[in-house]
Amino acid sequence: MTLDDILDAGPVIPVIVIERPEDAEPLARALVRGGLRVLEVTLRTPAALDAIRAMCAVEGAIVGAGTVLGQEQYDAAIDAGAKFVVSPGLTDALAAFAKARKVPLLPGIATASEVMRARDAGFTRLKFFPAESSGGVATLKSFASVFPDVRFCPTGGISSDSATAYLRLANVACVGGSWPMPPEAIATRDWGRIERLAAATAALRRAAA
Repeated sequence: MTLDDILDAGPVIPVIVIERPEDAEPLARALVRGGLRVLEVTLRTPAALDAIRAMCAVEGAIVGAGTVLGQEQYDAAIDAGAKFVVSPGLTDALAAFAKARKVPLLPGIATASEVMRARDAGFTRLKFFPAESSGGVATLKSFASVFPDVRFCPTGGISSDSATAYLRLANVACVGGSWPMPPEAIATRDWGRIERLAAATAALRRAAA
């Protein structure tokens, strides 16, 4: 799949932190049933790679790895079945490594200079991170006329209340956020609540139209 295929698959990519591997499959099923197919599992816990493997078995799920900082994590994510990789920033080494892999990279940027460096490296699909503390919607509006070939997935501090404003921007493909699966809902395995939140989140594209 191309990054455009992935970014266009839904208005929101859930950014997931998994503590217990056994939660991964039912969580993915709840999100997919609610209409959120693209799932980003952050490599912030020991359970993350096992979670990616489990989620990849869920029909309809498009599973990627987030918070990838280097080559070893990149390959480990691919081995676990990740269909895409997300990094909070971009280094020359990571850019060169990603180009040699079939699994695409969505690198993070926060400034105009970082967008320019990413474009020079061949990346025009970018994660805008941390979105809210980097100027949010106003910054992305400013980027639109300067970088007309770039599409963004803003992530970081975005909520269900603020997501629609981002989704109304022509240069925003989708947004990333953690609100569809509150930590307490995962902790109590309240998959029904998560499915309902996912359904409400999946409807945000229509609200932004």
